[in-house]
Amino acid sequence: MAETLRIAIPCAEGRLAMHFGHCREFALVDVEDGRVVGAATAEPPVHAPGVLPAWLQEQGVNVVVAGGMGSRAQALFAQAGIRVVVGAPSLEPEEIARQYVAGTLAAGDNICDH
Repeated sequence: MAETLRIAIPCAEGRLAMHFGHCREFALVDVEDGRVVGAATAEPPVHAPGVLPAWLQEQGVNVVVAGGMGSRAQALFAQAGIRVVVGAPSLEPEEIARQYVAGTLAAGDNICDH
């Protein structure tokens, strides 16, 4: 059976947005057997503590890749069973997804300090 991942990436102007909680859209990239098989954008609900982890879980997300994310949000994603990768570069969402599944995504420091 093929393993399917749905990767959520906060975006601004078609690239990863560095501030997770304040982005206006998410790219939802579907990966199957290591290949990108679909991508869509979705507008998140109004930002409030705990809203985005629940909303992304409802969207079927398995992984969130972000530039920066606060520790509380990371804990809420962990509780929802969603893996978080922080410190990702500002690339196009499908490229981020390809690098993630290939194990070559260069994650750096979490740029968020709250």
